[in-house]
Amino acid sequence: MRIPWAGILDTDIFGPSIPTLFDLSGEPRLSSNNQLVPLTNYGVKTMSMGYLVRENAPVVWRGPMVMKAIQQLLHEVDWGGLDILVLDLPPGTGDTQLTITQQVILDGSVIVTTPHTLATKDAVKGINMFKTVDVGILGLVQNMALFNCPHCHHDTHVFGSNARVESLCREHGIDFLGDIPLHPSIGNDADQGKPTVVAEPESSRAAAFLDIARSICAKVDMKI
Repeated sequence: MRIPWAGILDTDIFGPSIPTLFDLSGEPRLSSNNQLVPLTNYGVKTMSMGYLVRENAPVVWRGPMVMKAIQQLLHEVDWGGLDILVLDLPPGTGDTQLTITQQVILDGSVIVTTPHTLATKDAVKGINMFKTVDVGILGLVQNMALFNCPHCHHDTHVFGSNARVESLCREHGIDFLGDIPLHPSIGNDADQGKPTVVAEPESSRAAAFLDIARSICAKVDMKI
């Protein structure tokens, strides 16, 4: 089976994370048709505001400038042939989310939340926003769901039990896609710019990410 061509667009203008997570830096070059050429690592094409500003430079912009930047990232990047493009959105329901839902036809959205009450309250706002703008919700991922002690091997629900997220899914009629554990290696992998599926491909943590990816791909009729 052919490996799908994938890209990820970091739409967090104020706090871009993709350059760090993919161990990429440098300003993108321009293509022959004057579009930005994505930076690639691990077989994934990426684009981020983090490539266009200095690493520690703050982006102090008002809404109209943010919307213009989002439009440029959406329409002025030479992605080439992709099977799937993932848009990594910042938290909230503001200018970025509204601009994207107005500018692009989306196959669906994925809600990511921890089990904590404050996080699930924000997740509900995100769910209701996507429903308001008629974007389907592919499902929900529970992040940092469980910590397994490496010494006593006891499982601890650091941010509360799964019951809160399970209830949220039932109430809003959305599918639960899976859990991402709270584990030091995931953070260490990110710090080193290596996705866990690359750094530890045989680990249970990588399996959790891959299972979620397969579930999402199945919902958009894509095989991996």
